[in-house]
Amino acid sequence: MSAPLAAGLALSPPQQLGVIALCALTAFVSHRALAVFNDGVRPFLLDFVQGRAERGAVTAVSFGLSAGFVFGLGAPMALSTGVLNPWLLFLPTDVLGLLSPRRWLAPVLGGAWGAVVVFGLDGANEVAHQLPVDILTPLQQMSTPILHLFTLFPVLAVARQFGRRWGCVAAVTELALVVATMKLWPGVFAGAPALAAGVLLLIGLAVARDMKDRRAPAAPGGGQGGADDAVASLFSAGAARLRRHLPLFMVLGAGICVLAQTHAFGGGEATSFLIAKGQYAEAAQVDLYRAFGFLPLIATTALASGAYGVVGFTLVYPLGYLLPNPYLAAVAGALVFAAEILALSAIGRVLGRLSSVRDSSEHLRAAIGDTLHLAILFGSLMAAHAMGGGLGILLVGGLYLLNETMGRPVVRMAAAPAAVVAGGVALNVLNWLDLFTPVKG
Repeated sequence: MSAPLAAGLALSPPQQLGVIALCALTAFVSHRALAVFNDGVRPFLLDFVQGRAERGAVTAVSFGLSAGFVFGLGAPMALSTGVLNPWLLFLPTDVLGLLSPRRWLAPVLGGAWGAVVVFGLDGANEVAHQLPVDILTPLQQMSTPILHLFTLFPVLAVARQFGRRWGCVAAVTELALVVATMKLWPGVFAGAPALAAGVLLLIGLAVARDMKDRRAPAAPGGGQGGADDAVASLFSAGAARLRRHLPLFMVLGAGICVLAQTHAFGGGEATSFLIAKGQYAEAAQVDLYRAFGFLPLIATTALASGAYGVVGFTLVYPLGYLLPNPYLAAVAGALVFAAEILALSAIGRVLGRLSSVRDSSEHLRAAIGDTLHLAILFGSLMAAHAMGGGLGILLVGGLYLLNETMGRPVVRMAAAPAAVVAGGVALNVLNWLDLFTPVKG
């Protein structure tokens, strides 16, 4: 049986200092447009670096793309699991770094945000648990649908890219592995072998298609040489810019890996719950497979813009979870980031020749989004029922539907957890007015 979820955010003094220092560093690299966490912001940084966009305009884009994830997903996830996540830590430092008018001010603002997280979040957790209607404990209901539905994302990706027949093969294979794991190894996360099989099947099919296409005779035509040369020149300039700041990126990689090694941090929705349950090997496996979906996106946007991802290709996550001490994590994280930066140009060239593999990463990202959206929505409704019965479902479901009707002012992924928090506040107000009695148990 897995361990229960953590009751709250309990960081040691070294962990608190580490979070504050890392937030200061990520705000500093964001200010210099060297790295941001939000993949949607990175393409805008090229115009900023080249002087065609003002700092305020890029900051506004970053805030608009990040705010919903910070308060709708990052904060509720951290409060319900007791594990920090990148949406809570690094999306705000993206904004604060870009917002800062002075280089020295950026790390000050980032460090201040880190202090708010490490000192304020646990206090908010204690206050929330003392309310007549507990908001945070019901949020742990999200763990079951997230952990189990997340297993299906390779099936969706295979079906979208290679058709229904291969999708059925992937589905049957994963289901058989889940059932076998539950029967033979009840202490293991049931989705781990299934995820491995699904991702390997997708990659194998993509590589096979690319090899087949390379053996086929090239179609006559031309006119692409100039465009290809322009892209190659742009990518070369982006890679060179990142290599010039290699020592800074090595420090960043060391910090990310050390934070992951403390097990106070999880890189994804499913990972946060697995770390809270003490299943570190399974968490490493999940984040490793997730990295396949984002590596091509991060590599191409980094080469095009000259701005890297704050967490790199996210390979430091699984490495950190598994390493035995922070010293090894610091060395390993620095070396991994150095290898990633130095290999960017080669990765870009390889991806340019493997169109099906690139397509697979896009299908993986879309599938991850779809499975997590359903899991988070279902888990949020379960939390609403645990919190307020039928009235809780009415409030949370109603707020979610209202957000959809109004054009999604809160991004879809974060809308349901945000609705749980807002619905919990409403139930506490109704209790204060003697109009609602909290659900027992």
